[in-house]
This record gives sequence, structure tokens and C-alpha cells, in this order.
Amino acid sequence: MLLEGKKGLVINVTNKNSLGWAIADAANRHGARVGVGGQNERMRDGVRKLIQDRSGFDEFQIDFAFEDQYAKLAERVDTLYGRIDFLVHSVGFAPKEAMEGRYIDTTHDDFMIAMNASCYSFTRLCKAMEPFIADDGAVVTLSYLGSERAVKGYNVMGVCKAALESSVRYLAQDLGGRGIRVNTLSPGPVNTVAARGVPGLREMIDAVHERAPLKRDYAQPEVSGSAIYLLSDLSRGVTGQVVYVDSGYNVVGF
Repeated sequence: MLLEGKKGLVINVTNKNSLGWAIADAANRHGARVGVGGQNERMRDGVRKLIQDRSGFDEFQIDFAFEDQYAKLAERVDTLYGRIDFLVHSVGFAPKEAMEGRYIDTTHDDFMIAMNASCYSFTRLCKAMEPFIADDGAVVTLSYLGSERAVKGYNVMGVCKAALESSVRYLAQDLGGRGIRVNTLSPGPVNTVAARGVPGLREMIDAVHERAPLKRDYAQPEVSGSAIYLLSDLSRGVTGQVVYVDSGYNVVGF
């Protein structure tokens, strides 16, 4: 019960296999009241199904492509919670065309769509939620090793994740005066709906399992466990960091 008595948001969740849902579910089981977001009405219906018959959950909706929705989210948070203790940003998107072929061929429109959805949305979300995050609160986003290595097929998303990780460091500096911690979880490739947009996902997963020091699978439970650590008071001295959850793959050379 590491989050007993705490309240927070996990935005957004796509389905029961998403990393966002794994984190929301674990946070609730650790005693937190959790607001779970969906991007649109269809996704919100999916959230409703996930949280039905469960106590300590609330549903939210925000599409980061529309500026006015940040204010609507803030209004609902203020009405339901007043204060939140944690915020999880689980968002990443790039047009399919930008994930195919060469990165150098990325169009300006596709680049801006990917950067807004996958990077700027985190900064804008923190800005919208800043008045509601309690002192000594915790903020977490999700990245991937493609932020620092050129991973075939990851293309513009790797550039967006690099900018996201840099944003984490600047936000940690901005919010640290109130004791608010801002960190990144960087899982290895996991079979989720979002990850299936990356060409060769199965081969990526197999390569990590083959080469990583820990010769065992990692997936949603390992990611959500690390998230609970970062959201709980156990990590009070940790901010601005990238925490890898990939069985150690990121430290291994060829």
C-alpha cells in the first residue's frame, strides 16, 4: 500500500494491455484513487469497461491535439480532487508514414504532429496540472532507448523521445522547488497497441531478450512496479532521471 491515501492521474490508456493501464491498476492496488484518461469518446468507453466494478477509479478524457481540452481537464481535476499527488503521462504518437522508410524523409507536418503528441503534450500537461500537484508530488512519463540510439523503424519517435527526456530534466528543475519529482521510465520494447506501430517490433523484443543480462521476460508488471517506486515516497530523492526497465539491455554492447 505504498500509495495509500494518494490521488493521481494516468493519461492516457488505450486498452488492458497498455503500459498506462498497468500503472493505473498497480497504483490503485497500492491504495491510490486514480483518474484514468482516454483520448476520445471511444477510448473513454474502453476506460469505463476497465474500471467498472472497481473502486477508487475515475474516468477522464483529453485529446492533446486540442488546446481547449487542457482547461477542461484542469476543471474536472479541480472538481473531483482539488489536489493530486502524482501524474503519469503515457502518450506517444506519430503518423504511420513517419515510421516507414528513412527518418530523413519525415515531412514537416508529420514531424510536428509527432512532436506535439509525444513531447510537447507532457510539458503542456505539467503546466495545466501544476496548480493541482501537491508539494512533494511525483510526475512520470514514458520513453524508450530509441531516444539515444538510432533504432531502425523508430524514426521520428526517437527524436521525440530524446526531446521528451530533455524536457523531463528541465521540468525537474522548474518544479523541484516544491519538492515535485519528474522522472522517466524507459521500458524495453513491449507488445502494446502503440508499440505495434513500430516496424519489426517482434524482432526487437526477441533481440532484447537474447542479449539482456537478465534472462527473463519483462513486461507490464515490471514497468508498473518501477512506476510505483517513482510515484511513492520511496523515491523522494530521485528526480530528472531515466529509469530503464529492460532487463539491463541498455548497458550491453554487441
